[in-house]
Amino acid sequence: MDLKGTSTALIVLLLAALLETGGDAVIRIGLRASNPFLRTTLFTVAAVILFTYGYVVNLPLWDFGRLLGIYIVFFFVVAQILSWTVFDQQPSRPILLGGAFIVVDKIIISVNP
Repeated sequence: MDLKGTSTALIVLLLAALLETGGDAVIRIGLRASNPFLRTTLFTVAAVILFTYGYVVNLPLWDFGRLLGIYIVFFFVVAQILSWTVFDQQPSRPILLGGAFIVVDKIIISVNP
């Protein structure tokens, strides 16, 4: 994959991570909504977001396993940021250490096909 293709793939993976974690966050908010109309609306929005995630992540013709390994890094980082900013749940040291292992592992996998 050339540099432009790599950049495009990374942007698509970041977008997919934003969509998946965002959709999950909307579901979490919907589960706690007291108003049935609001809950239904949030679940519908989440379903659309999560469908869009599935479409976006599977649209490109790439080595599915290898690039989705890199996606895990994006997913972890975006999930921690959302957890902290939306739900006020700061990541603990063990989570950050585990996340560092995830990042290092995926770098090894992506550099050594």
